[in-house]
Amino acid sequence: MGSLDINALMERTEQWILPELESVFDSKESEDITVKAGLYSLFAGGKRLRPLMMKLTSEMLGTGTDIDADVKYFAATLEMLHTYSLIHDDLPALDNDDLRRGKPTCHKAYGEGIAVLAGDLLLNKAMERLFSICEKKPGYIYTASALAENAGIKGMLGGQSIDIASEEKEISLDLLTELQEKKTGAFIEAAVVTPYYLSKQMTREESRTDEMANALRKLASHIGLAFQIKDDILDVTSNSEILGKSTGKDARDEKATFVTLLGLDGAKERLDEETKSIRSILDSFDGKGFDTEDYRTLTDFLVNRDR
Repeated sequence: MGSLDINALMERTEQWILPELESVFDSKESEDITVKAGLYSLFAGGKRLRPLMMKLTSEMLGTGTDIDADVKYFAATLEMLHTYSLIHDDLPALDNDDLRRGKPTCHKAYGEGIAVLAGDLLLNKAMERLFSICEKKPGYIYTASALAENAGIKGMLGGQSIDIASEEKEISLDLLTELQEKKTGAFIEAAVVTPYYLSKQMTREESRTDEMANALRKLASHIGLAFQIKDDILDVTSNSEILGKSTGKDARDEKATFVTLLGLDGAKERLDEETKSIRSILDSFDGKGFDTEDYRTLTDFLVNRDR
């Protein structure tokens, strides 16, 4: 690890993950319109934050070059799951958004039907990849299972479900926190803990009692909440040209956010609390001899970003 700035970290991650993403579909498959739509969204830009977190955890813990290819494999699989969720989230039946990463959303570029299929495609292909690597390395079964759970009703999908069911309703701060811990936080948890699971070929039972696994999950929880609170703040303080996606849509859709429940100042205070918790956990990792400098660079970016 070094002392790279956030742009250098993102560029390094893009170069690291890009060949893996480009190899997901072969040339014949890439001629299909649904595959083209999926790749349109997969390569539409973005910060690649989840692969970045996977890489940072791996480097921080010194998991070694022997599993780097597998960390990259899981990082690409997670990025496919994340992209599928964005394609579906942007559809008129959900968030009804026209702009994503500064470009027309998938359904605007390819139509709603193909966009639905493109999301399905990336989800299904991700699951194929998880089965495939477990056939070769059975020690990764729990890691793959945990990633699948993060995408399902216990994770991202469950958060989306609460989100839709809560529209135009008053909800508690506890329910909002649960919503965001699932919708946003589940994939961040997968990004943060997966390299450790891979390095230990961990079982479900071991993951529950392992000190480092629990610390990484706690770190991920605070990062996920900080990321979402900052998103909620930007939705009312930024504009679409800077953000690369529509702003003001939470108010348009009458959705509860940390800003609507806590007020802008209250949301900023909660963001500060989450940031302090992140830094406290990183301090404890420093005490164990791990280099957390790049994770701190990422944290500073997440809480201070304007996009």
